[in-house]
Amino acid sequence: QVQLVESGGGSVQAGGSLRLSCAASGYTYGRTCMGWFRQALGKEREGVAVIYTDDGRIYYTDSVKGRFTISQDNAKNTVYLQMNSLKPEDTAMYYCAAASGSVLCTKDYAYNYWGQGTQVTVSS
Repeated sequence: QVQLVESGGGSVQAGGSLRLSCAASGYTYGRTCMGWFRQALGKEREGVAVIYTDDGRIYYTDSVKGRFTISQDNAKNTVYLQMNSLKPEDTAMYYCAAASGSVLCTKDYAYNYWGQGTQVTVSS
C-alpha cells in the first residue's frame, strides 16, 4: 500500500507562484508513474504533469507548459510541482497520484494511489 500526502496549496494572486509537494510512503517498489492531476469545480479531472519514473520522461498538459515544472527527489520519495505565472483558470483541487505497473502515465485510470488533494485558488 502506498500513501500520498500533498501539501503546499493555497491562495495566490494571478502571476504568483506555489510549490506543491507530494510525499510518498509505504510500499513504493514498482512505481511506474507519478503525476499531478487537478479538478476544477464542475469540470472533469485532468492530468497536469507526470513523470515516468523509470526513465524520467515528463509530460505536461498544454495549458501549463512553460509555467509548471514537475520534479522528483527519489531520496525523499517526494514529487514536486512548481507552479509559476499562475492564472485564475489554474484554480482547482490538485491531486498527487502514483501508478504501479502501468506505463500509461498520462491516463488517470492507470493510477492506483491518490492523495487527498490540496486546493489551489488563483484570484485575478
